[in-house]
Amino acid sequence: MPIVAIVGPREVGPGERELMLDRAAAVFSDHGVDDHVRIDVPGRGAGTASEIDGSFRAEVVPIVPALQSGSLFGDMPGALIVDAHRLVKSEVEAIADMLSTLDPDAAAVVFVADGSLPALLKKVVTARGEVISVKKMRERDASDWLGSEAKRRSLHIDQEAGRVLLHRFGSDIAALGRALDQLEIESGRVTVEVVQGRFANRPDEPMWYLSDAISAGKEGEALRRLADFLEHGHPLVLLAFLEGEVRRRSLALSAPDIDTYAGWVGSNAKAFPVRKVWERRHRARPENLTRSLDALARADLTLKTEPEPVHRVTLERLTVALCRWLG
Repeated sequence: MPIVAIVGPREVGPGERELMLDRAAAVFSDHGVDDHVRIDVPGRGAGTASEIDGSFRAEVVPIVPALQSGSLFGDMPGALIVDAHRLVKSEVEAIADMLSTLDPDAAAVVFVADGSLPALLKKVVTARGEVISVKKMRERDASDWLGSEAKRRSLHIDQEAGRVLLHRFGSDIAALGRALDQLEIESGRVTVEVVQGRFANRPDEPMWYLSDAISAGKEGEALRRLADFLEHGHPLVLLAFLEGEVRRRSLALSAPDIDTYAGWVGSNAKAFPVRKVWERRHRARPENLTRSLDALARADLTLKTEPEPVHRVTLERLTVALCRWLG
């Protein structure tokens, strides 16, 4: 039986979480495990003290019989440990010790973690099993998934209908899957009218989708991304994020080389966010970066002092201006 860790990006969205759990289910299916115990690790500082073993919180205790000998495994041929990055030191040490002596035919064990596994646990899993990485899902990944899933379900989705589905659900393939469940009852083609009439939600997407649209000067897309964000997030959080983006671009424009810039922002020159800003550093003139920071400061003041009805139009005007200055 396998020992597998499925590790996603540091900030896992619903699409990545669905994909990680699907990969875990596939591991059990591939190895003939029809049933498994699922353990959801509570956050650090949370959980109930165990009366069985001081090494484990009560919520994590079920892993003990699951990782012991086959005779003690009973009716639990598989163990799924979700949010394994939340395991505390004593739990990590005890689990790593059990994994190091685990009979390979005793249990199928799958860890699901955001960002990375605790170092000791990763060392043991790498030595005795496999670590699978799941990358951040983007809309183009969701588009590929939508195409293959529609084909599997024998659904014919018009191109424009598919585009609207992605606008509605973004990279959340879990929600997209539920939408396809509903669309399967439609006869014939799935048209844009069907999609628009049935689904009115807005995707909860990362803020960098909006900043990417601004940097590309795509005013229409940026305004759509803004509307999506405002359905789920607070405008002041968005302003803080955009201000940070503009300041990083200003630093990149002033830095003599990428290593210096990386040092200024406390990161590594090989990190993708660092390279991304560095490659875009000449797209905006210094005076436009200054104008952008000034506009962000004025928008922040407006949101904090003016009535709510003016907030949205302020953000929309700011978004269009940033597209013209930074794109």
